[in-house]
Amino acid sequence: MNYKALTSKIPEFCYSHWLLRIPLAIIFLQQGISKWPIDLETAASYELPLVVWAFVVLGEIGAGVGLLVGGLFPKKFLWELGDLITRFSGITVCSIMTGVIWIGQPDTFMDVLLYDNLHVLLWVGGLFFALRGNRT
Repeated sequence: MNYKALTSKIPEFCYSHWLLRIPLAIIFLQQGISKWPIDLETAASYELPLVVWAFVVLGEIGAGVGLLVGGLFPKKFLWELGDLITRFSGITVCSIMTGVIWIGQPDTFMDVLLYDNLHVLLWVGGLFFALRGNRT
């Protein structure tokens, strides 16, 4: 059986990155907006300084917006800017998720992989966009 001929008949969906981009952006926007307004009491409840808490909240909102906006630049018009926005948003997602996992104080790396799958999935989604940008 000729697999190359078979797979060449399957149409390519070049917008499939949106199937990952939109849910990841929605999750980060929801989380960031739910923490608004930024206040000292909420930061203290997570045992974080106010400045770190502010970076988390603004980073979540910014990463969500950046993932959406970064994907809107067409190849012919400011595509490189959209690629940079997407990559920076991916790095922001990874940074925030690393902090979330770290604050959970897991005993081992395997505990993170086995029991903290949502945060790992969000981290990997951010890593995907950090590494691939708009070249998806």
